[in-house]
Amino acid sequence: MKQFEVNFDGLVGPTHNYAGLSFGNVASLNNANAVSSPKQAAKQGLAKAKALSDMGMMQGILAPQERPDIATLRRLGFTGSDARVLESAAKQSREIFLACCSASSMWTANAATVSPSADTADGRVHFTPANLTNKFHRSLEPKVTGNILRGTFSDDKYFAHHNHLPDNEHFGDEGAANHTRLCTNYGQPGVELFVYGRHAFDTTKPAPKKYPARQTLEACQAVARLHGLADNRVVYMQQNPDVIDQGVFHNDVIAVGNQNVLFFHEQAFYQKEAGLSELQTKFENEPLHFIEVPTAEVSVQDAVKTYLFNTQIITLPSGDMTIIAPTECEENEAVKRYLDKLVTLGTPIKSVNYFDVKQSMRNGGGPACLRLRVAMNDQELAAVNQNTLINETQFARLNAWVDKHYRDELSEDDLRDPQLLIESRSALDELTQLLNIGSVYPFQQN
Repeated sequence: MKQFEVNFDGLVGPTHNYAGLSFGNVASLNNANAVSSPKQAAKQGLAKAKALSDMGMMQGILAPQERPDIATLRRLGFTGSDARVLESAAKQSREIFLACCSASSMWTANAATVSPSADTADGRVHFTPANLTNKFHRSLEPKVTGNILRGTFSDDKYFAHHNHLPDNEHFGDEGAANHTRLCTNYGQPGVELFVYGRHAFDTTKPAPKKYPARQTLEACQAVARLHGLADNRVVYMQQNPDVIDQGVFHNDVIAVGNQNVLFFHEQAFYQKEAGLSELQTKFENEPLHFIEVPTAEVSVQDAVKTYLFNTQIITLPSGDMTIIAPTECEENEAVKRYLDKLVTLGTPIKSVNYFDVKQSMRNGGGPACLRLRVAMNDQELAAVNQNTLINETQFARLNAWVDKHYRDELSEDDLRDPQLLIESRSALDELTQLLNIGSVYPFQQN
């Protein structure tokens, strides 16, 4: 049986905008209220997905959320026609209005936690949508995310779907952005690494002081239980509280793994040595490659600014690993110097490929934020909704769809335009047919 790791990239939505909503995400705050380019953003994401497909990787697409979120605005007391709801919300509460226009679902690494069948008690691939409770604008996503995942992975013989964890900060869950799976081969049992920022019920434990720790240990443990993971195949490590306070809001901004490689910054983890030792002990087959980047070579600030660790490490058909990095890494002298050195160190990582994803970077996410990793065997891959997989035909269809529906530029004033809502819903309705995922949006169900 063949095994694959399929990257499902989040398609950037037609209302892609910069609202600076994410306290603790330095890039997001720095670009607040800049004019965005939805068409360019969507095409940059599609181009990256197609390039990885051309490298021999299996690549899929997940649909975006509906924004503006009229249903939530109505829950919050804004009434009348859709146009009236938009107008009232924009005038009466700019903050709520912008939150309900958030483009953050483009970062599919936050969509869910995924455990492959080789790791789970029932031998199915398990999905738990992240509740994203730390940020109001992101807490609006889980229900529709679950709908999209069910439309993509619909065969319950192979796929198990859970509801998101309770909507409470004690179980704050940010999905795959704080989860890494290490393995020898994708189809063999692996070790699942859950990284948390704080303990929910024990305030005497270390925690950041400036920025919020979005993931709790208790949330990690709950997801592991739901997915039926064996204790001897799970490791919980705490993110360094000091590094969260330097703008590292998720673990995937300071560490990334693939198969038997964990690539991380010197300051990434609290009680690092004990955690790495536990990982190696539970990874029974062969030594892990721990690639630790010293602060003396790359500062935390440069790592955050360039998203050195929010890169993708992928295994090519040749068996070599390559890094998919944003062009910001190439443009930063210290980071470029380190990456040039890395490929000579004798690790499985042999090359670096740079991609322009500036529309995503400006909103606070790099290449790894844009994808959800799903390890599958060939039977499971055959059971996936084939319309969601990238090939030449579907890539051309999706690009044509973007050209048809997306605006070149978008400002905050545009978001209150009722015509934009009509355009967006028309686009999403057509997309659900293109991907054959069913009626996943509230406007399609009411």
